[in-house]
Amino acid sequence: MTLAYAPSTTRQLRLTRQTANYWRVTIDNPPINVMGPEMVKQFHEVIDALESDEHVRVVVFDSAVEDYFLNHSDFHAKLEDLTGLPAGPTGLPVWPDFLVRLSRAPVVSIALIRGRATGNGSELTLACDMSFASREKAILSQWEVGVGLVAGGGPMARLPHLVGRNRAMEVLLTSDDINAERAEAYGYVNRAIADADLDEYVDALANRIAGFDKWAIANTKRLVNTSLPPDVEIGAGWDTCMASIGRPVAQTRIKALMDLGFHSPGDAENRLGYYLGQLSR
Repeated sequence: MTLAYAPSTTRQLRLTRQTANYWRVTIDNPPINVMGPEMVKQFHEVIDALESDEHVRVVVFDSAVEDYFLNHSDFHAKLEDLTGLPAGPTGLPVWPDFLVRLSRAPVVSIALIRGRATGNGSELTLACDMSFASREKAILSQWEVGVGLVAGGGPMARLPHLVGRNRAMEVLLTSDDINAERAEAYGYVNRAIADADLDEYVDALANRIAGFDKWAIANTKRLVNTSLPPDVEIGAGWDTCMASIGRPVAQTRIKALMDLGFHSPGDAENRLGYYLGQLSR
């Protein structure tokens, strides 16, 4: 089933067919790559295209915005513009639906992380089949607990499978910034690569896999996917996220963070982990 959305007026995601078998999706919503309802709709256009194309074997997600891969949600957007969107084919709300379908799609998905992958960006990374991060420039963060929220895109279900329960607790409950080297050491990403070599490395890897047989790729992925968390766990995270947004403590802490410069280009976004720690003092 394909969701019928109104045509997008501003492209925040650019889909480029490098070849018939290898696609790129570039996130481009300056100045800080926040994710609002419009971007979520465009992610659905991407997954619909990936699922329906018989030739594509690999998709790489990257960013055109310096210092940001994919950031947190757009807190200036109307929540009802997101929650009012119809559920996806999985029966899940639109953002977790996209993430679940990406993990299951018969296409290899790769996150090329340069800059901050905060909240939604981390969730996209976790939903991808592989992820490669700039050693000098990548930062990953599940920041939500720091403002009294619960993450909505499934990191509680996915992270323990990658990094173990205790390290998942550390990432989620400290709400701190995780640099690329620590992310690699934990298994949060596949590999941290020198920034100057990152694009060439990912491009070579994507082209290599794109040259293989799609049936073999899709069935190998299908069998590996037995280790994925069930949809009910992803859905439970989303429901708890929605319940957390209206809590007075969350509203108060988000406002306090906004007063420090959150949601605008500057130090509060660039060092979000530090500023979340300041809220607790």
